Amino acid sequence: MNISNTIVGVRTLARKQIKRINRIWAQTLLPSAITLSLYFVIFGSLIGPRIGDMGGFDYMAFIVPGLIMMAIITNSYSNVSSAFFGEKFGKSIEELLVSPMPTWAVILGYVIGGLYRGLLVGLIVTLVSLFFSNLEFYNLFVVISTILLTSVAFSLAGLLNGIYAKKFDDVTIVPTFVLTPLTYLGGVFYSISLLPPFWQAVSQLNPILYMVNLFRYGFLGVSDINIYFAFAMLFVFIAVFYGLCHRLLDKGYGMRS
Repeated sequence: MNISNTIVGVRTLARKQIKRINRIWAQTLLPSAITLSLYFVIFGSLIGPRIGDMGGFDYMAFIVPGLIMMAIITNSYSNVSSAFFGEKFGKSIEELLVSPMPTWAVILGYVIGGLYRGLLVGLIVTLVSLFFSNLEFYNLFVVISTILLTSVAFSLAGLLNGIYAKKFDDVTIVPTFVLTPLTYLGGVFYSISLLPPFWQAVSQLNPILYMVNLFRYGFLGVSDINIYFAFAMLFVFIAVFYGLCHRLLDKGYGMRS
């Protein structure tokens, strides 16, 4: 399959994912805006004044980057996992497996769909946050690169979930019992510098901590983690997730039964 045909294949697959997101926007875009608005009201406006400053910043300004990142992570992940499993369940994924389209192109098509939803929801949540806090950029490059890398990483993680899932319940188990706890414990609402040394060390095993702190650094210029190390960890996550997705798709894991 030559490169021009591969590009057409990727574009077609990505367009299919984007049309799906736009068609059911009330399910894919609206819930995040409503949920995050509640977070802004409850944690920022009501609880925030009682907490006071966090690392020299207003509490609302401190949590906004984490809440935006939380929306990007969950939507990038859930979009790819549900889309891939839906097509696997409907047997349409077999058309991709028998086509001459290379595995990397199939992965890219789904990742673009996850990127689209993650970035769109991130933009919506950012616009909502402007009603509660004044956003200022400390390093725009860090903000943009963190958004893109994080969305790619969790799109790939969502693809892994879709590959392993055998029933619809399996698609929700990981976000409910793994992704959500990791997000809440990833420094969205607090600085790990407030924790005892032991729990600070434990927190550094949480991959979401690196993404949240990178994103917060882009807005506020502060981070609990060395930003170069955080970037390195992001690239490691992407490489590992991509390698697993590529290997499993090549083997047809969970699809050739």
